[in-house]
Amino acid sequence: MGIPSEIAAVGVVLLWLWSVAVDSVPNTNITAILCNVGAYSSGDPFAVSLSYVVGELETETPTRKNYDYYNISPYPNAFAYGHAACNINLTATDCKTCLGVAKTSVFNGCPKRVGARSVLHDCTIRYEQYPFDD
Repeated sequence: MGIPSEIAAVGVVLLWLWSVAVDSVPNTNITAILCNVGAYSSGDPFAVSLSYVVGELETETPTRKNYDYYNISPYPNAFAYGHAACNINLTATDCKTCLGVAKTSVFNGCPKRVGARSVLHDCTIRYEQYPFDD
């Protein structure tokens, strides 16, 4: 006596739904931290621009199609340019988590630099004092 086909089908569907519902965990292993040799000092207007750019990269990238976002600070005294991207297989929440780690890594690895890049396995964040295209 075997399992009725309806019960087997329901079991397969439930197993599939469970596997889809399990959250992925972003791989936040650091691949590279790259620092611009130029530095800024405390009180420099660039610090305000940088804070704006990196904060927006962290919050906006997970909401964008393909998790790929470029921005520029709105402050003309000292522009900052930024780019962030996540692995498209991540959830928006996991993208944001990964970018948070990338941000912390870049600021710890390149303190007060006018440009830096943090490349993690599942995401990347970059900022510069000049326009760029990755």
